[in-house]
Amino acid sequence: MLRKLLKNSFLILVWLGLWAAAAALVNRTLLLPSPLETAGAFASLAESGAFWLAAALSVSRILSGFALGVAAGSALAVLSARSPWGQAFFSPLLSVVKSTPVASFILLALVWIRTSGVPVFATFLIVLPIAYANVLTGIASTDPLLLEMGRAFGMKRRALLAKIYWPSVRPSFLAAVTTGMGMAWKAGVAAEVICTPKNALGSLLYDAKIYLDTPGLFAATAAVILLSVLLEKLIVLLAYGREGRKARA
Repeated sequence: MLRKLLKNSFLILVWLGLWAAAAALVNRTLLLPSPLETAGAFASLAESGAFWLAAALSVSRILSGFALGVAAGSALAVLSARSPWGQAFFSPLLSVVKSTPVASFILLALVWIRTSGVPVFATFLIVLPIAYANVLTGIASTDPLLLEMGRAFGMKRRALLAKIYWPSVRPSFLAAVTTGMGMAWKAGVAAEVICTPKNALGSLLYDAKIYLDTPGLFAATAAVILLSVLLEKLIVLLAYGREGRKARA
């Protein structure tokens, strides 16, 4: 554990050194701020109540879209697994959703719904096909011999779900949760940058770009990355406990 920590710390220092060297070579904060300038901008953000309010509202929007996407994708996967017609019906729609650029959905959502709901909608659409594909794969990988044995021993549907289906689906579902959370942040923040709702991290990024505040832009981006990583780890920990930590190790 200590060896891994030292290795990671060394690699971080190497990358920070390369960043500092590149910033010194460019010698223009507008193009590439140094790590110290970015750290100063990050400290200024952390001292601002507006930043914490924006972070809290962005998290709530992204988590709402994420939860809706996981729930809807899982439900559609179950329906598709139960009926070949269901899979034939849903697959083309989800393929279109998966292939369409996020920006297109964001622009369409600006026409359909309120600005504050656009990040939720964009996040939902990004997570939906991920959850659907992973859960459907998990259901399909369930051993039919185990199901036949369970039915032969008189196991009820609830027992089959808990003892046979869930252990088979769980790894795929965990992959959907972790992958979906990373994609949710990308889609949600991109939607905020485009629609600029009040009190949002994406709006902070947009303002920093408009005012040519490159250190602030780097600092806000670092905040988005940190929140994304922390939320991903927290969700896995809450949902799976020790098994979740092992799955991500």
